[in-house]
Amino acid sequence: MTVPSTVFRNAHVFDGERFLPEPADVVFAGAQIAAVGPSAGSAPEYAGATVIDCTGKTVLPGMIDLHIHATTSNPGSLQAFTEPFSLQFYESVRNLEATLRAGITSARDAGGADLGTKVAVDSGLVKGPRLRLAISIMSQTGGHADFWQPSGVDSPTMGSHPGRPSGIADGVEEVRKVTRRMLRAGADQIKICSTGGVLSPTDDPRHSQFTEAEIRVIVEEAEAQGKYVMAHAQGAAGIKNALRMGVRTIEHGIYLDDEAINLFLEKNAYLVPTLAAPQAVIRKGASGTSGLSPLVIEKAHKVVDIHRESIARAVAAGVRIAMGTDSGVGVHGENLQELALLADVGMNLEQVLASTTSVAGELITPLTSVGRLAPNYVADAVVLNGRLDSVEQLGSLRTMIDQVWKDGSNQFPV
Repeated sequence: MTVPSTVFRNAHVFDGERFLPEPADVVFAGAQIAAVGPSAGSAPEYAGATVIDCTGKTVLPGMIDLHIHATTSNPGSLQAFTEPFSLQFYESVRNLEATLRAGITSARDAGGADLGTKVAVDSGLVKGPRLRLAISIMSQTGGHADFWQPSGVDSPTMGSHPGRPSGIADGVEEVRKVTRRMLRAGADQIKICSTGGVLSPTDDPRHSQFTEAEIRVIVEEAEAQGKYVMAHAQGAAGIKNALRMGVRTIEHGIYLDDEAINLFLEKNAYLVPTLAAPQAVIRKGASGTSGLSPLVIEKAHKVVDIHRESIARAVAAGVRIAMGTDSGVGVHGENLQELALLADVGMNLEQVLASTTSVAGELITPLTSVGRLAPNYVADAVVLNGRLDSVEQLGSLRTMIDQVWKDGSNQFPV
């Protein structure tokens, strides 16, 4: 049986690490990449392929966002108390399609989406990026993901339900059990909070949460099942606790110090900056209609500059930077704003593009599956209507997207 082929001909190609000599072809055979390189599509076996003329266009791997919340559109808002419980699932359909339209073909959901969401995407019931799930965010009592309010009620934001068990746990044996529950529910990676945060009104981003002993057990349980741990970590002490205990990716990294940066390098860990997140909170606060606590908006203003400075220091030191946006805090579909922010802290064009392709792909299982235009990788690609060759274009990258391909299929044919 002949597998249908598609040739993207004469393109300006970024393969996940570098721009290739021009002109270059990318060849899809079914849902896999068959060949990449100058005149690759001219081989006899592709004589009957569908040819897409990409002269003057850029072809990138499908992009990856390592930090989204598909079921939320305004976390921390008081509006959550008045919305129907099931609305979050219908909103996720819109959010996932908007994310895919932005060229994001794979994403890690960092808390909120359950296994049903992933199955709905994989089965084609809804359009969206392939998902890697955290299910719920693990937190100590009174921690960043404990949504208890002084009134005595819990915010329904990411509230528990049969597919999304509560992530609140205290003590070594309880965190062990809750980690196992997350894995049972379908978690591809475990998400913890090792510090306070901006969106949680009653804690401080600089303060540590979970003990090293608790974090060590969570990491052990995840690794026993071939998984890893990602940590919401903003303060330096909590970042270092997480890294020392084997957490693989640090989300946010607002208050980095030299010791923390050296630990990233020593442990070969990844930093997912989400520079767009505090800026999104500030914009919402300025609108006057966000429903966010004034304390939350005040914290966003306090961290935005030091956040940018910390990430710039990490970039200069050679820390592995992988792209994530915290979309849900910001607007789903505006994910690519993060790329311009990464350029602003010192990353060049190829580094920025690698952060959302090959580097991010190293954290998506199975390994060597996404994030590169290379033989045997998944046939994901983004075609830009123009030549991408400068960081100045990153701010308008979303408007350049002409086609989004996932698993060898054009997701939004005209």
